[in-house]
Amino acid sequence: MKHALVLFSSPHKDGHTKKLLEAFLDGLKGKDWQVKSLDICKVNIHPCIACGYCQKADGCAFRDLDEFDRDLRACDLLVIATPVYNLSFPAQLKAVIDRFQRYFEARFARSIRPAIATHRDAVLLLTMGRYDPFAVEVCEKTLRQSFSVMNTTLKKTVVLPDTDRADCENSAIFAKAQEIAIEIARKL
Repeated sequence: MKHALVLFSSPHKDGHTKKLLEAFLDGLKGKDWQVKSLDICKVNIHPCIACGYCQKADGCAFRDLDEFDRDLRACDLLVIATPVYNLSFPAQLKAVIDRFQRYFEARFARSIRPAIATHRDAVLLLTMGRYDPFAVEVCEKTLRQSFSVMNTTLKKTVVLPDTDRADCENSAIFAKAQEIAIEIARKL
């Protein structure tokens, strides 16, 4: 059994981001995948305050992401499904990404190499009102930087553009997301 962990970062439970995620997850169905999801817009994630706790000890002074950390360490695939806000991630997702500081501190302050023992692949599912390649670059670069110490590789990015227009509902991007999931499932 393979494990996928989803970070869902849209305040709209049935919006474009959810539809793109569902299309992707449809590609994993029937392929021995267990999927666990964290809807980060429904929980109160404490932002990193650079308190230094993770420089000296494993973990974080705030315990709100402990279960996420356990799930992350156990997953084979990390899926981040998010809209783009102001050329980047929504605040709730950015708070989670900033909390990845614990893995940098494990690597650089405490010399744990790698900070997370088991490797995993990652997929980024982006939705945006209007396509902007710079926004895609910002999001990918942010994740690659974080993933560099997390034993995680961003394998694919799927972008559903023009969500401000009604006709995006029939976009070929949904089929592409499903195909990418099938491809990943075959390789893992």
